[in-house]
Order: sequence, then C-alpha cells, then structure tokens
Amino acid sequence: MFWTIPTLMTWTRIVAIPLIVGVFYAPVEPATRNLIATVMFVVFAATDWLDGYLARKLNQTSSFGAFLDPVADKFLVCASLLVLVHLQRADVFVALIIIGREIAISALREWMAQIGASKSVAVHMIGKVKTTVQMVAIPFLLYDGRILGVIDTGVWGTWLIWASAVLTVWSMVYYLQKALPEIRARVK
Repeated sequence: MFWTIPTLMTWTRIVAIPLIVGVFYAPVEPATRNLIATVMFVVFAATDWLDGYLARKLNQTSSFGAFLDPVADKFLVCASLLVLVHLQRADVFVALIIIGREIAISALREWMAQIGASKSVAVHMIGKVKTTVQMVAIPFLLYDGRILGVIDTGVWGTWLIWASAVLTVWSMVYYLQKALPEIRARVK
C-alpha cells in the first residue's frame, strides 16, 4: 500500500526537510524565517499522529507504512537538529546523543527483526515520551523568540532539548536491556 493517504502523509515529512532547511536561506527577516520554519515543523510533525490515526481509521495499515513512519520521524528530527546546531541554538553534543541513539536503536531493531526477536525492542512509552519532548523542543528552538511577550522559547527549548537528550539515553538503555537476553543467546 504505497500510495495510501496515510503513506502519502508520511512522505510529506520527508519532503518537508528541504523546505524547512530552505526557509533559513530565504531573503526574509530572521523573525519571519523562524516563524515559517516553526509553523512548517509543527504542521509536518502533526502528520505523524494523523497518518497513524488515518491508517487505522481507513484500514490502510501496511508493512511499508509501518517501516516508513519512524524513518520519516527520524529524518525530520535529525535534519531539524542539524539546522539548530548550525544556527547555534542547540548544542552539538545534544545532536550527537539524539542522532547516535536513533542510528543505534534502528540498527538494533533491524538486527532483532532478522533474528526473530523484534518484540523485545518494540516501541515503549519511554520512547514515545522522548519523541514528544523532542517534538516540543524543536519548534521552540526554531522559533527562538518570545510567545505573548513572556515565554522565551529559546530558554524553554534548550531545557527541553536537554531533557530529550536525557530521555534519549534512558530509552536507549531500556531497549538495550530488553535486547540483552537475545543478544547473549545469539553471541557466544
């Protein structure tokens, strides 16, 4: 089911990446760039929830969609983090933690699927919380201004992105612990 509505929505998150990056090269005021990039990120990130909902509601779930959905999320988050590092709004160490974890856990899940033990590294609530915190932190850092003249999104975004880095490490440790019995059984 390559061309279903939910899968097309998932593809939009991948297509969004050069659009969000390109905004920062547009000849407009920095505050306008920040606002456009923030709105785009929020809209495209919302498709993560919407495509899953529609896939279930329209009975259009597929193996390809289940594969593409987390890949699109990771691309969107990693590209946005790289933009934020480039803009000096996020620490490179945070980006390395988050991107490194995504690569490591993706590889772990692939290996566990190959040995028939994918259930041991199935998505857990800690991973969902980590993703939620990232999806709030990133638009705050993209916006990099004040909301209602009071909320400094740069400060809040920095705190949240560091919190997501902690949750990232925590979730990685959790998944590795879940996989460890299978790993021990296979590697002797």
